Amino acid sequence: DAEEGGKKAFELIKEGIDNGAQVLGLATGSTPETLYQEMVKSDVDFSNCVSINLDEYIGLSGDNDQSYRYFMNSHLFNDKPFKATYVPNGKAEDLAAECRHYEEILANHPIDIQILGIGENAHIGFNEPNVPLDTYCHVVGLDPVTKDVSIKDFDKALDVKQGISLGMKTINEADTILLIANDLRKSDIVKKTIEGEKTPKVPSSLLKDFPKLYFFLDEAAASKLDK
Repeated sequence: DAEEGGKKAFELIKEGIDNGAQVLGLATGSTPETLYQEMVKSDVDFSNCVSINLDEYIGLSGDNDQSYRYFMNSHLFNDKPFKATYVPNGKAEDLAAECRHYEEILANHPIDIQILGIGENAHIGFNEPNVPLDTYCHVVGLDPVTKDVSIKDFDKALDVKQGISLGMKTINEADTILLIANDLRKSDIVKKTIEGEKTPKVPSSLLKDFPKLYFFLDEAAASKLDK
């Protein structure tokens, strides 16, 4: 189940840190919550680690409770201090400059372990269907499916049209990727990701040739796999 998946994912993170990993690429949403709970409960010291988040909504400040900075502070950073935590600036006046700035951060802090969820439309971060494989940090127009997911967590839908996201090229430059998926509603896309063809129509499938990729699936999410 999701709780056990979080524990298993944390075991790999702890092992990575014990072996010298210092930069964690982090994701938001309900999928990694059990992992972050394990990180908070643990006695692992993250004060020498750097975190780099995948994405942020454009137009939301970090104190907005629908922003990803707010989510990360609430679920992890307030309880487990890091050496430095980076989330794209959704209020940046020059978005192209913010993307370049974020790429500079990544150049100075290559990601050792990247945590990923998977959207119901197969998006990775804000990389929506038909995303090119060669994208770096970029501005994305949000798919309606992506925006509608927020309704289950808040009283109102997000009033945003765009996000900043690490691109698929950037994500593929991580050393290790942990991809987490839970719930029956993710089962179709999990099947397409693992057993379907590699195609930009299914962004998560673009990771399938990655050399150090781990899937953490609950029974429901894995229920339609043939193997």
